[in-house]
Amino acid sequence: MKLLIVDDEENIRLILESVFSEAGYQVETAINGLQAMEKIKDFYPEIILLDKNMPYMNGLDILQRIKKHYPNIVVVMVTAYGDVASAVEAMKMGAYDYIEKPFDNDKMLLLLKRAGEYFRLQTEVLNLRSAVNKQFSFEHIVGNSPALNKVLKRVSNVCETDASVLIMGESGTGKELVAKAIHFNSPRKDKPLITVNCGAIPLQLAESELFGHEKGAFTDAKELKIGKFEQAQGGTLFLDEIGELPLDAQVKLLRVLEDKKISRIGGKKEIEVDIRLISATNNNLFERVQNNTFRLDLFYRINIFVIQLPPLREHSEDITLLTDHFIRKHNKLLRTKVTGCSRETLSILQTYTWPGNIRDLENAIQSALIVCKTGKILPEHLPARLDFQKEKTENEVILKALEQCKFNKTETASYLGVSRKTLFNKMKKYGLLE
Repeated sequence: MKLLIVDDEENIRLILESVFSEAGYQVETAINGLQAMEKIKDFYPEIILLDKNMPYMNGLDILQRIKKHYPNIVVVMVTAYGDVASAVEAMKMGAYDYIEKPFDNDKMLLLLKRAGEYFRLQTEVLNLRSAVNKQFSFEHIVGNSPALNKVLKRVSNVCETDASVLIMGESGTGKELVAKAIHFNSPRKDKPLITVNCGAIPLQLAESELFGHEKGAFTDAKELKIGKFEQAQGGTLFLDEIGELPLDAQVKLLRVLEDKKISRIGGKKEIEVDIRLISATNNNLFERVQNNTFRLDLFYRINIFVIQLPPLREHSEDITLLTDHFIRKHNKLLRTKVTGCSRETLSILQTYTWPGNIRDLENAIQSALIVCKTGKILPEHLPARLDFQKEKTENEVILKALEQCKFNKTETASYLGVSRKTLFNKMKKYGLLE
């Protein structure tokens, strides 16, 4: 582990360098703040042992610079005996801990060991957070069609703002994935993203779920419950299927969005909340407004920035990329070794209407992998609900292949990746024999 010692006293630098080098640390030293900042650029230590009292630039000023430019480096302050006030100030500025002069070498080594463990833990957290951010970045919204690129452009436009977003689209089009992409690419990415499926909340529990309740607020309220708004404090609240929210809860939701305060059921005080709202629906909310099942004022409040997701049938050119993505994903989960789809299978997938959209396609691929296990997914591996499309597409694919190969059956069979006998039987089935 790399350690930088910053102290203007040469004797102390030499002693500490000797002690920590023997303990296995890779050690560099600096005599002042300016030299320390230069050393960090090339050496990049995990831990810095920083003396507070130095000429020209004191330790607290150096600490401030380090934390501004290198926030993940762990800084341990060295202070004069009894200078507790300065030590506390250093801790508030981001120092990991402090040790007083004169110090005991064993205590110093123990403190540095703990600091190293803290650095490793902090690095693991940052790496995990980076992985989560990457998981829900734009890279994981698969596709390259004009329709999808139009969506991604709108998503990128709204990420850095705090505007309320309404995501509209049929079931299975990826509304939650878009909500996650917005959150994890926003200034709130390090705060919670709380998801609520409004259609799955029992009518009588909707307000309690969103706003929480105090102990004893009603018969079954045996303990305090923190609602979703409080759980999302500082982050994003994603209300999926917001059109299913009961009218009573809609009234209270509107008031919270306007006042930025909530009251738990049975509570007497108001609690300030700072959240960004993302809503989603597969319903026509304006029709619900006209049917008096959704409030017009709430509709306008959540309708600030709309992202309309296209159904899969309107960007079928993305099906090949999506299929490859789902094969890779579920090969790992199902421990299968499927390499892809046959040309005929891809034609079936690309021409099917996919009423359940992307989720429907993923389920079909998952089902096919279970049956196929190795090699390529063939039409017979696809779920039964695609049978009509299989026959329709198979007929068209064989005919086009025959035309391309000038009706040479051996070449056509090779092109389709089937035996000549299989091709003959299929041609007979569809009346394609001369």
